[in-house]
Amino acid sequence: MPYEYLEDIAIADIAFRAWGKDLEELFIAAGDATINTMIDNIDAIALQETRQFNLNNEALDMLLFNFLQEFIYYKDSELLLLRPQQVNLEKEAGIHHLQAVTQGEKLNPSKHYQRVDVKAVTLHRFQLEKSADGWQAMVILDI
Repeated sequence: MPYEYLEDIAIADIAFRAWGKDLEELFIAAGDATINTMIDNIDAIALQETRQFNLNNEALDMLLFNFLQEFIYYKDSELLLLRPQQVNLEKEAGIHHLQAVTQGEKLNPSKHYQRVDVKAVTLHRFQLEKSADGWQAMVILDI
């Protein structure tokens, strides 16, 4: 599990740190951490429906922010719990491009053990940085 929850960062919200050897691995870890905040048993999410995310941003950290917001959007709009399966990142003419494949299924309270309802990703202490071992991010989710 390439993420951990941080107890001392946010009192009324949930904070986590995610990491990966490259940006793609980090984005997948942060997506799973966001879903795992909402659903305790994310391995119970069957990979039945597919959604693709195509996002662009000049700022790499804001691309991650927007990526994580997509998981919350689908949970709220379609009751769809998605897990990132594949992430491709490219940079062209100063713009970062993300193409992601996500899969999941509809929220089923008898199957998915709900923890908290995440409302949004916050910008408070939001951070994405290159580290000695790859990349890491700090994220606070509004619950």
